[in-house]
Amino acid sequence: MSTILVGEDNAVNRELVRELLESFGHEVIEAGNGREVLERLYKVKTDLVLLDIQMPVLDGYAVLRVIRDDEKLKTMPVVALTAFAMRGDREKALDAGFDAHLSKPLDVQKLKSLTKRLLEENN
Repeated sequence: MSTILVGEDNAVNRELVRELLESFGHEVIEAGNGREVLERLYKVKTDLVLLDIQMPVLDGYAVLRVIRDDEKLKTMPVVALTAFAMRGDREKALDAGFDAHLSKPLDVQKLKSLTKRLLEENN
């Protein structure tokens, strides 16, 4: 069973993503802001991170920079989970170092196939 950390400040969105991921057979850890994401990453072995771009305390880009600069975490697959779906937003996220970009509202099949692919690639 894979462990996926969901960093999302909106409780309803976080619950929805958690329920979907659990229905796919994953264990889910939740965080409501960027600092909580980092705290949980250092405490719990995590296989994948779904990270909202707009979060309080530290936004998704700041959290990603810390992850990519940390020797133990830098290869962790991190997916941008965002309402930013305008032209160029996907490219901006990928250029920043995210492994993938998922826009909200979520496409359930895309979420399932993407998480499966990233988890398989990193095992």
